[in-house]
Amino acid sequence: MARVLVVGAGLTGGACAALLRGAALGRIAVWEKARGAGGPGTRRGAARRGAARRGAARRGAARRLVSSRLVSSLTGCRAGGRMSTSRSAQDAACTADLGAQYVTLETARAGSRRSFYEELLSHGILKPLTAPIEGMVVKEGSCNYVAPQGISSVVKYYLKQSGADVFYEQHVTHVSLRDGKWEVFRKMGPPEQFDIVILTMPVPQILQLQGDIVNIINESQKQQLESASYSSRYALGLFYEAGTRIDVPWAAQYITDNPCIRFISIDNKKRNIESPEIGPSVVVHTTVTFGSEHLDSDPAEVQRLILSHLERIVPSLPKPVSIKCQKWRYSQHTRAGGRVGCLKAVCMLAQQHEAWAAHHDSCYSEVHLTSHPGRSPCQPNRVAGSFGNGRLPFLC
Repeated sequence: MARVLVVGAGLTGGACAALLRGAALGRIAVWEKARGAGGPGTRRGAARRGAARRGAARRGAARRLVSSRLVSSLTGCRAGGRMSTSRSAQDAACTADLGAQYVTLETARAGSRRSFYEELLSHGILKPLTAPIEGMVVKEGSCNYVAPQGISSVVKYYLKQSGADVFYEQHVTHVSLRDGKWEVFRKMGPPEQFDIVILTMPVPQILQLQGDIVNIINESQKQQLESASYSSRYALGLFYEAGTRIDVPWAAQYITDNPCIRFISIDNKKRNIESPEIGPSVVVHTTVTFGSEHLDSDPAEVQRLILSHLERIVPSLPKPVSIKCQKWRYSQHTRAGGRVGCLKAVCMLAQQHEAWAAHHDSCYSEVHLTSHPGRSPCQPNRVAGSFGNGRLPFLC
């Protein structure tokens, strides 16, 4: 049986791992650079999960936590990629989606991918967005959905369905060929060998990898990858104590006349999970211009600037008990880099494993999707029309 490695535990990585499970290739591993709850059987992961469950039970809010080995850490780490859900440092039940805010299904473009949405809706992972969003333009034939348990619950669902072994703090640096297998090096820990490696990180991070992969990507493919570009922005999460009132008539609002802030969301109100037992949370997304101008600025100064603009827009906003400032260097595609396809450096696997050869085309067509061309770079993070991000080279 083949060993398969998926690099990246975001939406593309999670969905790909779930699809690959049906190929009966063998054991699937997922490596994620960010911190998380800990991989299967790790002591740190078990301790964090236990602490989160006990704390939530004391507050009578355990039902709102995802009972999964993939629960994010209490300090709001980024497992889930741009579909991450952060938690208050004071109250693990108080959460905020700092990345993607909602999922949009464009029925005319959905095709066979509609089944993804139907599955998530049937399991309660997604629910229709019914809260009032001021300034949102709704396209004809489109449907918007939120994730009541946090947007990261979508990724967690797919990772759970995949049955993969998920390991965090695994920063891949080199990918090389050794004896007909892919040897993958990381910053911490010894290298491991795999039959198939699937890279789902942002394109610039793929281009930074060292080893034989540098020679595997031909000049045409490299030019396609290098043509991909991303917008950058900051997100701010404000977490409040239970019982705090935020008196605004909207659940979220697009801002058009501020140089710093583009989007504000009362996150628990947007997700329709308001409860007197759990404090509210507010999410702020900056404009792309502000994000680009302050990309390498001191985070404390960036946070101060965002808060000063927020106070002018919503002067009645109470003082939060904790704040999370998140920089999204690769927030959204502004120009897709085209399809890279399957980099067949070693064809022996496709020859020996008919299941992989037969499954490859369907998996590729379902997961490797270009970004939605209708998205404005000034909009906050969301997933529009498809599950995927146009960045999925296969090494097989």
